[in-house]
Amino acid sequence: MQPKALTGRDRDEALRVLQESGAGGPVLDVLVVGGGVTGAGTALDATTRGLSTALVEAGDWGSGTSQWSTKLVHGGLRYLQMLDFGLVHEALTERGLLLRRLAPHLVKPMPFLIPLEHRVWQRAYYGAGVTLYDLLANALPGHRALPVHQHTGRRGLHAEFPDLQEGRAIGAVKYWDATVDDARLVSTLVRTAHTYGASVASRTRAVGLLKEDGRVVGAVLQDLMSGRVLHARAEHVVSCAGVWTEEVTDLADTDGGLRVQASKGIHLVVPRDRIQGTSGLFLQTERSVLFFIPWSRYWILGTTDTPWHLDLGHPVATATDIDYVLDHANEVLTTRLTRDDVIGWYAGLRPLLQPGTKSGTDSARVSREHTVAAPLPGLTVVGGGKLTTYRVMAQDAVDFALGDRAAELPSITDQIPLLGAVGEAAMRRRMPALRDRFGWSEQLTDHLLHRYGSLVEQLLDLIVEDPSLARPLEHAPAYLRVEIAYACISEGVLRLEDIMMRRTRLYYEERRKGLGAVPEIAEIAVQWLGWGEEHEAEEIADYERRVLADEAAALEVDDASAAAARDRVLLGEVPDRAPVPPTGRDGDRQTGEDEEVRTR
Repeated sequence: MQPKALTGRDRDEALRVLQESGAGGPVLDVLVVGGGVTGAGTALDATTRGLSTALVEAGDWGSGTSQWSTKLVHGGLRYLQMLDFGLVHEALTERGLLLRRLAPHLVKPMPFLIPLEHRVWQRAYYGAGVTLYDLLANALPGHRALPVHQHTGRRGLHAEFPDLQEGRAIGAVKYWDATVDDARLVSTLVRTAHTYGASVASRTRAVGLLKEDGRVVGAVLQDLMSGRVLHARAEHVVSCAGVWTEEVTDLADTDGGLRVQASKGIHLVVPRDRIQGTSGLFLQTERSVLFFIPWSRYWILGTTDTPWHLDLGHPVATATDIDYVLDHANEVLTTRLTRDDVIGWYAGLRPLLQPGTKSGTDSARVSREHTVAAPLPGLTVVGGGKLTTYRVMAQDAVDFALGDRAAELPSITDQIPLLGAVGEAAMRRRMPALRDRFGWSEQLTDHLLHRYGSLVEQLLDLIVEDPSLARPLEHAPAYLRVEIAYACISEGVLRLEDIMMRRTRLYYEERRKGLGAVPEIAEIAVQWLGWGEEHEAEEIADYERRVLADEAAALEVDDASAAAARDRVLLGEVPDRAPVPPTGRDGDRQTGEDEEVRTR
């Protein structure tokens, strides 16, 4: 299937299809509400079954929970402690599919170390758990996706992670999982669904559900770019709203449905040279888990796990959150990290399913296995789950919606590679010639392959039109100018923040959330999106306000104060204190070469 670009015109066409479905035109088979990883996967599942499908999302693709994950595709090793073997086996199956067939360009193998403090019982305990992890993975059909685990002593542990304190462990168990750019996975899923025929419209909010004779027959939608309201009709409405699950269900005026608790997790990004190590590190804390994840030119450190009861659209990291992760990291490292070392940070919400429990349940003890339900005929709701198992959640949701028809139209998404997967190996073979041609580094070409796979060919076509696009961005040289142009004309960009936060990772990969690169990026967007000067100025001002708001929030010690500080800045109040973390360690900027960890 030839990849299709996703443009503003495609969004307009999707809105036309939606409007006509509610005005006497063809009724859609499936309308999916929610454009995170589960909704995007559901749209792909439905459209590849031959069903007429539309997908709507209130923000940008992946702008809710999906962009703020720990960046892991994993089997859920810690769920073995809950004896949740079914969930682990399911996740390992999906991990293998993503690595081998569906998205080998986006999902990359990564080794992790579990430090051991006790020579006998702990090695036996964790060794047995990881052995079971491997056995569940190796029981899957096809070739082994990742190596089996290994045991190592103190010397081997410190060879792979020199900055772990000497007295902290007598050895380690080394196992394998995988990393992924979560926002990129979502946008690629959306484009793949669009390529196979789905109509997709971002920044389109469901503000009501249409009902006839007690059955949901469609949705009332608002185009948030123009304010226009339209009615869309569908045989099946599928809600994949994550932490907004109850809000969407409430639109149907029913007491039924799933209960979801939002749990906040925050992550920090620190320069790669601040921690010596080639493998990731997995530790348990009293409230959550602590990951050290090698990520491009950085380490990602996280996470926390605390209930969130404020605005679901704007979780914030507080000074307390940042200090919690730093303090726990410093307890085990030989080096000492400070806030000056923090390049960026982000906060997101996990949609934890609450089957019959009260809202005060400790979210850290809730399994994240998903559930599908029908509060009313015609409305299917999927809740819970995690990024790794998005495809299974999508398949279950469409199966549930179709009922008996599911047997006639089985899911085939386990056989559908995402855009960029087919031909990635051949594109990899071309990289030495491209490095010679453009003067790109090996790290940069690895960066391109990890983000685009075989779609690098489309970037090269743009460079032929405009050779200046082959240059790195001046103030964010890990990215090429062509990546910004390509995002504008092929990846559904509508706003500057879409580029800064999801088509690139500049929001948390550069100090001050990439503000230094904004003028050049906006200039490219003007050229390829046709913005006027006034529109460009508005976009820049909006993004600058967001940066100042998130920096102001990170000065506060609790969620309520942080959310209030953020809101004040968004309403126009200028903070009178310096942002935290400060704007630079030693005042320099990053070299920009994307050191993707090459484990293949």
